[in-house]
Amino acid sequence: MSGHSCKVAVVGAGYMAREHIRAFGDIPGVTVAGILSRTSARAEALAAEFGVACIGESMRGLYEATRADLLVIAVPELAAFSVIRAALDHPWTILAEKPVGYCQEEAEAICALVEAQGRRLYVALNRRFYGATLAAARDLAQRSGPRFIEVLDQQDQAAALAASQPERVVRNWMYANSIHLVDYFLQFGRGEIVGVDAVLPWKPHSPGHVAALLRFSGGDVGYYHAVWNGPGPWACFVSTPETRWELRPLEQARRQMRGERMLTEQEAEPWDAAFKPGLRRQAEEAVKTALGLPSLSVPLAEANKTMRLIRSIYEQRAGL
Repeated sequence: MSGHSCKVAVVGAGYMAREHIRAFGDIPGVTVAGILSRTSARAEALAAEFGVACIGESMRGLYEATRADLLVIAVPELAAFSVIRAALDHPWTILAEKPVGYCQEEAEAICALVEAQGRRLYVALNRRFYGATLAAARDLAQRSGPRFIEVLDQQDQAAALAASQPERVVRNWMYANSIHLVDYFLQFGRGEIVGVDAVLPWKPHSPGHVAALLRFSGGDVGYYHAVWNGPGPWACFVSTPETRWELRPLEQARRQMRGERMLTEQEAEPWDAAFKPGLRRQAEEAVKTALGLPSLSVPLAEANKTMRLIRSIYEQRAGL
């Protein structure tokens, strides 16, 4: 992006806002021009730490003061709808933290608003930008055989409540947190999902194991297994007749070739060590998007496919 400049504004002043500012601040030609937060003291602290010139008092004020090309929204789930609705009054490109909507219905409502106003909103699915994910995707693109994609998820509603997550968000915790895992099916599966069959259905009043079999129009098969309120790793495995990829932990890629016994660890992405994994590359792609250049940024309509898939998995009933 040599020779290009881009101004970025940020809504939010918590942990994720800070990590986004770090990532964007590392890109040549990018200026983090302003911050808006309902907690002025935190915004002032971030602005002082990173040399941000403007602390906005309103969305309109933030836009008029910065004329930012890109707005990054990193706010709690229940604040997303109102913040995005206000942001859509201005012509910046938007990158919003996931989930965009605390449930699938709200995600669809936000998508309708974005489309009605003709704006551009992208979703910060940072695991798509992990060096590990991209290494596996590059290799798999060269393989023509069918893929079996296995995703292992683990969630704990009691722990979420203990961490002061709102009860309404925790009731929909599969959207707020399992989105991190379920999105791997959209990353690695080819074609559209044509079937979701319950193996172990979701029981909202007694959460335990949830399992589902997914079928893709391209011939790939997925298997989702989540452990609720119990121990378990986050992991993703992709197998083809020639190779097997293992992301466990998700930030680390290992590959096993046919005829080999050992897993070969792939070289780590340096950006994923220097920044919160995935954020530096995601930031660069978002800047490209804001400048009208080809990019890998994830449009809201595509991200909503993951929200719909979550609903399909968690609303299935055995035998239906």
